[in-house]
Amino acid sequence: MPITELQQIVQEIVREATELKNKYTDAINARVNYACIFSYSEQEFKSLVNLAKENGKIVKETSAGPIFRIPTLSTVSGSLKLLKIRKPDKSKHQKGYADFTIKDFSKFKKKYLQNKNFHLFTRPGYEIIGIKNSNANVSTYFANPPLDEQLKQFL
Repeated sequence: MPITELQQIVQEIVREATELKNKYTDAINARVNYACIFSYSEQEFKSLVNLAKENGKIVKETSAGPIFRIPTLSTVSGSLKLLKIRKPDKSKHQKGYADFTIKDFSKFKKKYLQNKNFHLFTRPGYEIIGIKNSNANVSTYFANPPLDEQLKQFL
């Protein structure tokens, strides 16, 4: 797979996640913070990681897969600099997800968590709000603090 194909996959994930964000929220101007591609086999995972390594550098290893700092990629929701390649997971049937930055996370949380289409994940040091839509081919998330802030010492 050429790097341009990987970039197109990422841009498509961001585009679809943006459509989902815009359908369920008024955060039309929220910018993409990072994107993740789901792999479906160990071979695909290794291939995607090797391709991402040619184009960027790993800034964090996670149990689900590495996060890369990539050359700035233009998307429908702004410039993207962080990409995660997720290890195969039989429970993940989508293409991937995009994470967006919200200026006032507390206000956003108060407004949307009342809605059945939203759910909250809490992790050590951060929170994530996700949009639930089983018909979507991608997921959309909003993290506080955003991943680029969490990783700023590596960027």
